[in-house]
Amino acid sequence: MTKAMVQTEHGGPEVMKWQDVTVGKPGKGEARIRHRAVGLNYIDVYFRTGLYPHPLPLTTGMEGAAIVEELGEGVTGLKVGDRVAYAGGPIGAYAEERLIPAEKLIKIPDSIDDKTAAAMMLQGMTTEYLLQRTFKVKKGDTILFHAAAGGVGLFACQWAKHIGATVIGTVGSEEKAALAKAHGCTHTILYREEDFAERVKEITDGKGVPVVYDAIGKDTFEKSLDCLSPRGLMVSFGNSSGSVTGVNLGILTAKGSVYVTRPSLVTYTSTRAELEQSAGDLINLVSSGAIKVNVNQTYALEDARTAHRDLEARKTAGSTIFTV
Repeated sequence: MTKAMVQTEHGGPEVMKWQDVTVGKPGKGEARIRHRAVGLNYIDVYFRTGLYPHPLPLTTGMEGAAIVEELGEGVTGLKVGDRVAYAGGPIGAYAEERLIPAEKLIKIPDSIDDKTAAAMMLQGMTTEYLLQRTFKVKKGDTILFHAAAGGVGLFACQWAKHIGATVIGTVGSEEKAALAKAHGCTHTILYREEDFAERVKEITDGKGVPVVYDAIGKDTFEKSLDCLSPRGLMVSFGNSSGSVTGVNLGILTAKGSVYVTRPSLVTYTSTRAELEQSAGDLINLVSSGAIKVNVNQTYALEDARTAHRDLEARKTAGSTIFTV
């Protein structure tokens, strides 16, 4: 038998139970993989609580690094023993072993270890589509990135610096400000002590920024619109403070004919070609050293409940992984 975190109801971290599960043989187009490490992401909380609906029973988790144990009929390009990683679904990474569509797996080069691979895929590919496709950040741009010391934030600071852009980042403490700056963030704003919209206007001489990236949601949405230059883009890609609801579209006109988008990694990697492109760009930057993956917290997978509590209490910074 193999073990997994299973929940039969939605709720707090306590609903996840470490228990025996049965993993069958891979079907057509599937692979059976054995995890070496699993990534922790805020989307896992959304599925656990039911904010993002999913049938029960549920094993959450969207990202992992693994060894291929067995392949189903029709799988090409992989062999037993290959080191692989994945992100973005299907859900079910909080497990020692699992079945997964082989087309979702990306081979990992020897230059990248398992812990790094597990920590980089979801946050790194999210950064790729945000900065290269949702809004193509160019050399000389100034952007605002909320939670700049978080998992995606540290990737974004480094990626934007590699491009030649200037990052204004919001953070919750002096320690997180130092961390963000060490990874390429030029200006940090302590959002608990400062009005971040006023500070953005000061930093940009009143012009605002062409794009705001926001995974916080309800608490920052409207004020983020005040940070945009006319016809700027608000990229709302998460809601750690709650969902954005009840928006009057007229506010977009009042704020300068601005745009809003709500993208997801699943949409931006919906084809194999898109997945390979996104993962390839990420792997190249990590392998070259342009992006350093910071695994700042490590938990055993059976301690996922504790990890979720720490994540929701904003006690974590950078990337967090589970060892398996």
